[in-house]
Amino acid sequence: MPLSQDQQAEIEAQRATPRPTLRAVSEGMERHLYHAYPVLDHGFVRVIDYMGDDAAICQAARVSYGKGTRSVQNDEGLIRYLMRHWHSTPFEMCEIKLHVKLPVFVARQWIRHRTANVNEYSARYSILDREFYIPAPDQLAAQSALNNQGRGAALSEAEAARVLDILKSDAARCYDHYQEMISDDGKQGLARELARMNLPTSIYTQWYWKVDLHNLFHFLRLRADSHAQYEIRVYAKAIARVVADWVPLAFAAFEDYRMGGVTLSAQALDCVRRMLKGEEVTAETSGMSAREWREFEEVVAG
Repeated sequence: MPLSQDQQAEIEAQRATPRPTLRAVSEGMERHLYHAYPVLDHGFVRVIDYMGDDAAICQAARVSYGKGTRSVQNDEGLIRYLMRHWHSTPFEMCEIKLHVKLPVFVARQWIRHRTANVNEYSARYSILDREFYIPAPDQLAAQSALNNQGRGAALSEAEAARVLDILKSDAARCYDHYQEMISDDGKQGLARELARMNLPTSIYTQWYWKVDLHNLFHFLRLRADSHAQYEIRVYAKAIARVVADWVPLAFAAFEDYRMGGVTLSAQALDCVRRMLKGEEVTAETSGMSAREWREFEEVVAG
C-alpha cells in the first residue's frame, strides 16, 4: 500500500491536533495537507508543509522594485509581469516540502534538479520494502527511432506479457537474495549498505523534497511536459494540481507563459516575420537545421 501503517497513524495524529497560526495561509493548500495522492502502482505525493502564497510573491516584488511597480494595479497583473519578464526572486519567497514515494530510477532522474533540499530513506539504516514499480502493459514501448532517450510504438500484447514476466521474476529474485544476504539466521549476514546494491532500480524509495516556487516551476516545465518520461511526468502532474490550488495566480501565469508558451530563436523569429509579410519559408530557406525546422513546424502548426 502507498502509506505504511506508521505513516497513516502520524497523519491521523496531525489531523486531530490542528494549531492556530498567525502566518499567512493559502486556503487552497490547506485542503491538501495530510492527504497522500497515489502515483503509479505504489507511489504517492503529499504536502508536509509550505510557506507563502500569491500575496507573498507580490509583497517581495514591491519591496524589490518600489515605485517601479506602482503602475501595476493588481496582484494578478504584477505576477504575470514577473513571469513574462523571467523574474525569479519574488517566486523564491514561496516554498513547499513534499513527501514522495517513488521508484529509484525515477528518483535518480528527479535528483538532477539540484536546487532543492532532499532527505532520502536510508537503506544503510533500514530495510527496503518489497515494493517494485511494474508498468502497466500499455506503458511498455520499443525504443523511439527519432528520439534516443524516448519511447516509440507500444509493444505487442505477447511481447508486453513476456517483458512483464521478466520484470516481475527478476525483481522477486533480487529481493529474495537481498533478504537472504542480510539475514542473520545462523549466519553472519551482509551489511545492509552492501546488500542493497543487488536490488533493481524499480524498487521504491521515499524522500522529503523541499523547493522554492521558482525552481519548482522549472521542474514542472520540464517534467510535466508531454515529452518527459511517463513515470516522472505523472508525479509532476500530481504536484502541479497541488500548486494550482496553492498559488492560483502564479500557476495560471506559469501555464500561460511557460507551459503554454514557447521561446523562439533569432532564426525562428525571423521566419515568423517573413511569413507575416507573405513570404514562403521552407526548411531550405529558413537557415535552421532539420531538427530545428521540424520543431518550429510543430510550434506554428499547433
